[in-house]
Amino acid sequence: MKDTNRRSFLRVSCALVSLATLLPRAFGLRNAIRNEPFHGGASGLSLWSVIQSGTATLTATQEPGIPPWGLGPFVRDDGADRIGAKADSVFACPISGKTIPWENKSVLCAAAVVKDKKVFLFYRAEDLSRGNSWGTSRIGLAVSEDGRHFRRHPVPVLYPDHDSMKDYEWPGGCQDPRVVEAEDGTYVMTYTSYNGKKARLSCATSRDLYHWTKTGLAIGNCHEHKYRDFWSKSGSIVCKRHNGRFVAQRINGKYWMYFNDSGAMVANSENLTDWNVIEDPNGKFVTALPLRPDSFDNYVVEPGPPAFITENGIFLIYNAGAHGRPDLGLSGNVWAMAQALFDPKDPTRLIDRTDADFFHPERDFEIVHVGSATGGSGNVTFVESLVWFHDEWRFYYGCADSIVASAVCRPAARKKK
Repeated sequence: MKDTNRRSFLRVSCALVSLATLLPRAFGLRNAIRNEPFHGGASGLSLWSVIQSGTATLTATQEPGIPPWGLGPFVRDDGADRIGAKADSVFACPISGKTIPWENKSVLCAAAVVKDKKVFLFYRAEDLSRGNSWGTSRIGLAVSEDGRHFRRHPVPVLYPDHDSMKDYEWPGGCQDPRVVEAEDGTYVMTYTSYNGKKARLSCATSRDLYHWTKTGLAIGNCHEHKYRDFWSKSGSIVCKRHNGRFVAQRINGKYWMYFNDSGAMVANSENLTDWNVIEDPNGKFVTALPLRPDSFDNYVVEPGPPAFITENGIFLIYNAGAHGRPDLGLSGNVWAMAQALFDPKDPTRLIDRTDADFFHPERDFEIVHVGSATGGSGNVTFVESLVWFHDEWRFYYGCADSIVASAVCRPAARKKK
């Protein structure tokens, strides 16, 4: 049986299982205790967000992997640009002292914000300077007036330099951005500083999205520098949505962030750049969203786009990795997307999470990595961005560590049906 046919057969089989679990809930047998983990997300109900003063309103439709408080479905936008490696982009690297092609290997892991009626897309670009391994990463920028077709800025906007972060960022680079807006209009980027050995979550700020100032390690100074050399990445800052703007929101007087990749840890901050890791009374960091053995997120639980507050709680899309997905006909490590909901009064408390992904590798460009097998992975759909733009939800996601594509959710169109 061809791989594509085998995957289709397995998806149909799983759909039949999901239908069997749906029938009891249709008769009111679903667990109503909302602080228990969500069971049966594969046959849940979707949230259609109506833009009314930034508050989400619920209407019910059955969609795979999407609970009542969730968001979706998302459909791949095949007519939109796919942003990939570009051999003729050159940049004067301040550390090597050479003019180099800076995005000629891979493009992956994109953040996005809406400003001046445009989408600003920040993507991780790698060069070929380190041979068949991961290249040096820099953060590039592309701008779009319709959210689908982009014009690239010619040079990276964040990169390793002769600065206070050099020891943390060379030769691995600056990776995996997420961007939110502060109340005063400043933009805050969380990104990964990687020196080739250890990842460290870092921050940078900007007023215009083109010029960025690094502010240092995000969690390096808390608890008497206990976390300075702690593996950390993927900072999702909790926001309030104001139409197309995602503005960092204080809860109990502080900003909050979910981060890391082996379960979502939690931190809070007074200023959005210096973060305090939340610990339990025994001095151990709190994991608000843990890995689950024997599930689709048994290998990676990693925050995706900035979390934001809805009428139901703090909503987070996260990246879910598993050691193999036989239900999809995929072997090896597989990255999909899932959703979680936290208490808006206590961001460390998980209210609900899905028991099925809502988006996973299906297309060849998501399954087959283009480039070195030791410098990237196949079977990847990985998200770090979510925007509300032109009356639709859209995220930009990394595909097999090779390119960035997009998917869209159109609530208005669905409601008319």
